[in-house]
Amino acid sequence: MKPVILWSDALIFLLVAALVLFFWRLRRDPQTRDRWRQVFASRLGMAAFTVILAYVGVALLDSLHFRRALPPPDGVSTGEVFYDNQVSSVLDTLTAGMGERFERTYSAPFALRSFEKQTLKDEAGNTVRDFPPLRHAGAQLADPTEKWADVVRRSAPALGGGLALAVLLILPQWWLLRGSSLPWASSWLVQGILACTAVWLVSISRHYHVLGTDLGGADVLYQSLKGVRTGVLIGALSTLIMLPIAVTLGVCAGYFKGWVDDAVQYLYTTLSSIPGILLIAAAVLLFQVYIDLNPDAFPTGLEKADAKFIALCFILGVTSWSTLCRLIRAETLKISQLGYVQAAHAFGVSHGRILLRHILPNTVHIILITFVLDFSALVLAEAVLSYIGVGVDPSMGSWGNMINGARSELSREPAIWWTLSGAFLFMFLLVLSANLFADLVRDAFDPRTRLGPEAA
Repeated sequence: MKPVILWSDALIFLLVAALVLFFWRLRRDPQTRDRWRQVFASRLGMAAFTVILAYVGVALLDSLHFRRALPPPDGVSTGEVFYDNQVSSVLDTLTAGMGERFERTYSAPFALRSFEKQTLKDEAGNTVRDFPPLRHAGAQLADPTEKWADVVRRSAPALGGGLALAVLLILPQWWLLRGSSLPWASSWLVQGILACTAVWLVSISRHYHVLGTDLGGADVLYQSLKGVRTGVLIGALSTLIMLPIAVTLGVCAGYFKGWVDDAVQYLYTTLSSIPGILLIAAAVLLFQVYIDLNPDAFPTGLEKADAKFIALCFILGVTSWSTLCRLIRAETLKISQLGYVQAAHAFGVSHGRILLRHILPNTVHIILITFVLDFSALVLAEAVLSYIGVGVDPSMGSWGNMINGARSELSREPAIWWTLSGAFLFMFLLVLSANLFADLVRDAFDPRTRLGPEAA
């Protein structure tokens, strides 16, 4: 195989490395370490963080791209290796070809026949209108009435494999953390449920479409899994692009005051006066024009979709910094009047040292709270933008694209509900976990609140 590194792949691994380094350095601060311990002392916080890590793990697996080596042509001996034009990921391999099993069109979850009638010929050669059997779902069944018995029969070894995977994951953790006072059992329970569910879904999907198929016959479960990478990346990258802008301008405005404060207030007041959706849509469309006018810069469709995705993350970050900037400006105004900052001025300490040693460390709680809160908001924003047609490229897996494609399906009779349900289920679980974790982080780091014993 030949590795393929996209810009978004490099960014997500740099992001994970930066977060690991950030939390590792935070361990040196006893006060910060104690506050994080308060977050993870809650069973709810431990469970929510485990779900978030599972989504990040799926996104990382889907960011390891490669091109498979093709077998040499028959009768040709050559030392040159040819590679497939299609770019795959490790997630595609682990899902056992779920994305390669296409049907003709819609099919309901666990269905054996297509959702739409087609013109067929019966055994006598007569032309009839009927629901044709699916090519992949239930192909192993001799009698269609044995479908659910077959599902139950295949579920037992799949769940057994999931339990074995859960044991392999949890046993080393238990050995290393058995003396810890944190509620690791909550995390281990969630890990066990996720491992069993993942193995069961992959195993059963080899023989059935668990969440049905869409208009093009693609597996809805596979599309939902491919949307995980988009959701995690757009939430994290957009927030990280927004943070330096908001922190720099907010701290400068609150510390230097005067014309600097006036200029920063003018910037975010003007930005807040422009409807956000219209501003983002205009920027995305301008970048799309640039892509169309420079086709040589993006030789493949995947690179074009990746460039548009990175641009969308940048645009979301640049247009969403005003709220955090206001908060940091107000906090900096308060901190700059405290006694120890005034004493530093009296001793002739430089502005840069005061900002780095006294101002920024005391705004970390606002930055952390905003990061976890804005993450879920930006995941939902991607769905809204894709729904109105200015989100990620249609060729890229995205929950927003799934919802956009499902809006006309709900008006059918009977309604096609499973495409929307697949995107909703995966997005709901990520956003709910992020919001629950954000509430606990806010309670732990906000000086005005503290975690109560009932939260655990």
